[in-house]
Amino acid sequence: MQTVPEEWIYPVGRFAAPETLDVTAFEDAIREIKVLPRILDACVENLDEEQLRMPYRDGGWSIQQIIHHLADSHMNAYIRCKLALTENDPVIKPYDQDLWAETNDVLLVPHNYSITMLHALHHRWAVLLASLSPEQRLRRFYHPESEEYVAIWEVALKYAWHGRHHAMQIRSFRSRMEWL
Repeated sequence: MQTVPEEWIYPVGRFAAPETLDVTAFEDAIREIKVLPRILDACVENLDEEQLRMPYRDGGWSIQQIIHHLADSHMNAYIRCKLALTENDPVIKPYDQDLWAETNDVLLVPHNYSITMLHALHHRWAVLLASLSPEQRLRRFYHPESEEYVAIWEVALKYAWHGRHHAMQIRSFRSRMEWL
């Protein structure tokens, strides 16, 4: 396997969490979460089945797997936010995203089902996040893999980055392949 350039893996850079809540960054994250499904629509526009099944880099996921991964991952993040709002410091259940990317639904179901899911999910998520009081933004859950508490505001920033990250992987792959 050849060495893959860092910018192919992290085209928008690696996620760097701020130390404290920045209200402007939180509001920007809500806007990014809200528009991601429309951005993904544009990212996959006019791609055929063969193109959708091609990995965006050597050893990486296909475009179809990325889209399904976003639905799986963001659904989990939304649920984790709801748990943090309704329970005191709940312990969340980690999952293996690489194994999830190989399940039959990811391999057999067209990507547009997950984009449709993301349209509804992201609308609800953005409404929920925008409605939070300053105290609710600080509510958190415990992640046993990283052994740390994660606040809802951090989740919003991370998943805004996560959507941008994967959308740019698809865009830069399209550009490298000259699928403009």
